[in-house]
Amino acid sequence: MFAHPVVDQTIHKHALDALGVIVYFLTFVGVAVATRKRASYGIAALVVADPFAFYRDVGETTLTLPKVVLLAVIASLLTRPHIARAAWSALGAPRARILLWCAGAIVAATALSIVQAEHRVPALRETLKALEYAVLFATVVVAAAIDAWERPVRVAFAATLAVVSIAALSQELFGAPSGFWFFNHPIPRIAGPLEGPNQFAGYLGLMLPVVTAFVLLRRPSGAELAVLGIASMALVLTLSRSGVVASAFAVILVLVLAPSPHRRAALISFVSGALAGLLVLVLFGSTSLLARFSSFAEVERSGGVGTRAQLWHAAIALWRQHPILGIGAGNFEFEIARVGPPGIRTHANSLYLQALVEGGVPLFLATCATVIASIVTFLRASLREPLVLGALAASAGLAVHQVFDFLVFYPKVGGLWWIVLGVGVARAAYAGALAPDSPNDPAGQPSVVFRLRTHAPR
Repeated sequence: MFAHPVVDQTIHKHALDALGVIVYFLTFVGVAVATRKRASYGIAALVVADPFAFYRDVGETTLTLPKVVLLAVIASLLTRPHIARAAWSALGAPRARILLWCAGAIVAATALSIVQAEHRVPALRETLKALEYAVLFATVVVAAAIDAWERPVRVAFAATLAVVSIAALSQELFGAPSGFWFFNHPIPRIAGPLEGPNQFAGYLGLMLPVVTAFVLLRRPSGAELAVLGIASMALVLTLSRSGVVASAFAVILVLVLAPSPHRRAALISFVSGALAGLLVLVLFGSTSLLARFSSFAEVERSGGVGTRAQLWHAAIALWRQHPILGIGAGNFEFEIARVGPPGIRTHANSLYLQALVEGGVPLFLATCATVIASIVTFLRASLREPLVLGALAASAGLAVHQVFDFLVFYPKVGGLWWIVLGVGVARAAYAGALAPDSPNDPAGQPSVVFRLRTHAPR
């Protein structure tokens, strides 16, 4: 058995410095100018920036590149003529309205939990994060309604997935941020620029179905097929059992639902990458390591974050103490020591249990409604649109994965999900009204098409 490098992560806080100001300023200006030229460039910028945070702290607030890009896109959209009418039309469409109401319900339920919270600052932080997701969704919907050109978005998804996956695979050689013990040897779990391997698996579970949908429903490129293979290899090497199953489920859903002659090529790429990942596990961990994917047993050492059995038991115990409003958003990690093992500060490893324990009945119902709406919204839409089919499959896979992991807590996963939902509902609104990948009018006329489609008799 070969030894894999596992590098212990250390969190370093960086105050806003001159470099941060320069990077943020140049990013804001560049994205604002690009978005003013084509709104689809702004959506592409949001996709590209999502996994690369470039954290800088200002007091109790953390600035990131995705936040700067979002502000730049909003600022640019606000300079467009008739933007209020276009935004009203886009966000008033049935699919967008339903998801916007769901996002608002999560914001309201999270804010309500502040009343019960012992620690108010984390609850306020989670409320602002939920509000950021709602604003992100609305911004993407409006931008996609103004400019329906899908090529920049398609390129952004494929290129970003490639860069993130290659960065993650390099950790097999240069050091992974996480690992578990296997026969007294640390086995690395790659994560790339994400916070951890489970989060990375969740990120891949959102990206893979979208790229697969483009491969199947548009003319596939060799580069995209290669990206599918690289990403599926990285997925296996996260060693996230729930992530692998959920992502594979999402990709299979795309393969089954897409009316395409390119299924075989996409399937070969995905399976080849997965087999390459399994081969790496055999070379570095022997065939015994493959048994992890057929076992429900917890890892030998949990790394100080507890097992799911411990975390789920603690979540239920805490919820029973405050069943109506919960213990307050963001408070589980501070309260777990009262009912669980000492020395552990983490979340409940389940979206649904986390919502129940921290926000009680209101947040649990809002969360379940959002998850259901994120899937049902696309069932009656045209599945010949890659962004529509990709959003459907990605949401279904994420719903499964978050039974075992709390992923939307991390903006790199939660933000990407709302971006996917935004482009999905916008594209569904005028499916068939535009030629595939049509650049349309540079002046932004697609918003007119959007109004005609969304207000047509049903």
